[in-house]
Amino acid sequence: MKEKNHNIQLDAVITWVDGNDKKWQEKINQHLEVKIDFSKKKESVRFNSIGEINIAIKSIIKYAPFFKNIYLVTDEQIPDDFESLKALGKSSGVNLEIIDHKVIFKGFEEFLPCFNSSSIECMLFKIPNLSEHFVIFNDDFFIMKTMQPNDFFINDKPIIRGLWKSFNEDRKIRNAYHKLLTLTGKPIKKNPSFKELQQNGAKLAGTKRYVRRFHSPYPVRKSTLVNFFENYDITNNIKYKFRNKKNFFIFSLSDHLEVKNNNYYFTSNTKLTYFRSYKNHFMVKLKLFWYDINKSKLFITFQSLEMADTKTQEYILNWLDKKI
Repeated sequence: MKEKNHNIQLDAVITWVDGNDKKWQEKINQHLEVKIDFSKKKESVRFNSIGEINIAIKSIIKYAPFFKNIYLVTDEQIPDDFESLKALGKSSGVNLEIIDHKVIFKGFEEFLPCFNSSSIECMLFKIPNLSEHFVIFNDDFFIMKTMQPNDFFINDKPIIRGLWKSFNEDRKIRNAYHKLLTLTGKPIKKNPSFKELQQNGAKLAGTKRYVRRFHSPYPVRKSTLVNFFENYDITNNIKYKFRNKKNFFIFSLSDHLEVKNNNYYFTSNTKLTYFRSYKNHFMVKLKLFWYDINKSKLFITFQSLEMADTKTQEYILNWLDKKI
């Protein structure tokens, strides 16, 4: 992958919600059958914000200042430090803008408010003046090492990082195991999973297998999606206010459309250090140390960092603060 991009312009797009916002809490509860009691930590912790968005934006500005714009997509929310973050970006030639859901759902306002990341991400390509080449970030995706545009695109083609896998229905051992669970009366997880929604995107693109993606930034070409949705009703995905098993991930659809068109670069090297469990403080420290010394690691994701105990959370936040 030594080819270079020629004058490629890249934008970063970050989806974000401030779960501590009382107005947003009231809004989501208006549309839930089972209400969330935000006064109870057990129910509210997964919605808590602990400053991840500031870290995500600062990490892009410091380690990937080749992004021309950072578009922060929100639902009538603005980070407390937005003006200082905007000034920081400007000092490095990076423009930071807020894009409200009303902007990307223009013409589809009937589907607002929306609390479904699958639906929201499906509309990101409608951001006004969005570059042809853009990268989708979540607010817990961080870059803590210097990057180049060809870490995302090579010769204008997106790099797809992951593992080729069979669809669930084609996995005989898995299906036999689920049948056994059914016979024994044990419950099978029914909530739509990250992998299943990726598979839905691949099936929609028409591939026979799918690339299992992991939690790191996703490069996308806007024209790929514009062309697809000229002949496909986008409301099939955005009509769900909350995640549904019929949803698909837009990055997976994009990936597999590029695969069908042979317009991509594939690698199984995710360059990702991924945190989902924080129970073992020593292992957390070890993984961070390994990220530091392993030159092949570029991306680092802390999923549900708010679930970590105070000691581990403070250690991670201090580690991140020193980096940015």
